[in-house]
Amino acid sequence: MKILLDENLDWRLERHLPGHEVESVPLIGWAGVENGELFARAQDRFDVFITMDSKMTRELNIQDSKLAVIVLKAPSNMLSDTFPLMPKVLALLPTAKAGTVVFISA
Repeated sequence: MKILLDENLDWRLERHLPGHEVESVPLIGWAGVENGELFARAQDRFDVFITMDSKMTRELNIQDSKLAVIVLKAPSNMLSDTFPLMPKVLALLPTAKAGTVVFISA
């Protein structure tokens, strides 16, 4: 599965998502791109978008998108707070469907 990590997440989370192609918004040169444009670009290249930006889910029309969106709920976006959520993300990925949003917390 092709996964895009939002710029509010540490790119090193990719290490905790084995078996998947994982990219990070800043590392592919999309840092600073507005949410709507970012989401449109991501649909052409990725299956899943992982973020901590829950307001994005209210601002965008995710139901009609080609992406499954996973929103992480953690005390902070530091790697030490987000990587413990990766087992739940890995368990969810096989059933992730385009146009859906799933919230994952500790």
